[in-house]
Amino acid sequence: MRTTTEQITVLKANGRREAFEIEKLTASLLHSGATEEATEKVISHVLPELRDGMTTDDIYKHAFSILQEISKPVARSYSLRRAVMDLGPSGFPFEDFVAEILKAKGFECETRQTVLGGCVPHEVDVVAYNKKKLIMVEAKFHNELGTKSDLKVVLYIKARFDDLQENVFNYGGNNRHITDCWLITNTKFSSTAIHYGVCKNLTMIGWNYPEKGSLQDMIEDEALHPVTCLASLSAADKKTLLGKRIVLCSDIKKNPKLLTELLGNSFDITPVINEINEL
Repeated sequence: MRTTTEQITVLKANGRREAFEIEKLTASLLHSGATEEATEKVISHVLPELRDGMTTDDIYKHAFSILQEISKPVARSYSLRRAVMDLGPSGFPFEDFVAEILKAKGFECETRQTVLGGCVPHEVDVVAYNKKKLIMVEAKFHNELGTKSDLKVVLYIKARFDDLQENVFNYGGNNRHITDCWLITNTKFSSTAIHYGVCKNLTMIGWNYPEKGSLQDMIEDEALHPVTCLASLSAADKKTLLGKRIVLCSDIKKNPKLLTELLGNSFDITPVINEINEL
């Protein structure tokens, strides 16, 4: 039975090897809402099963199965948060995912737009609009759970939005000014970033911020599960789907043929469809 993690390396989804850090697993569990007692129970089950070269996906599946026995709501949160983190390492799938969330809330969306401000052009991750609002969205993706969007990030975003507010844009057939500026991240904000954002009336949405209307709330309210939450897909399968801008399980449910079209005619779609139906 293993009781130490010395010299254990794990294989990440991107193919890189890194030393296993129990602190990262502990932080992930606690951030998902697990109590310290539940976290210790999961760790005590995972440690004996560790082996050199184990994939992070295998470790996740083991931790997830233990959590399900302890608390299904916490297990769901743990699964969802990890799935959003797995939209990386580039930020493009996260931008597409944010756009899908906003579409579900009644907006039309355009991603990766180059728009002209009062002084210079800017790359805007998502432009969301309806009859009343025109929102410029910065989708800030972090690959590490503990990375926060700090004050300098918010200052930079605010300066860009200030420049954009000097111009008029045509989205939805109307010439109009920006009505809202949003910063959405998959992790957290520092306390000073939050204080500045509130002071400057900047809409900031993180994994668990604000108290109501956080990124987790938005995902769960609209039941928009990313394909990265599917245990029946390999890391390579998920990468292929994301590369074709298939980010939602609902996309596959609507058109199961996408799986064979993108993953090969021999791909068995049954386990994937069953898992999606269970979500």
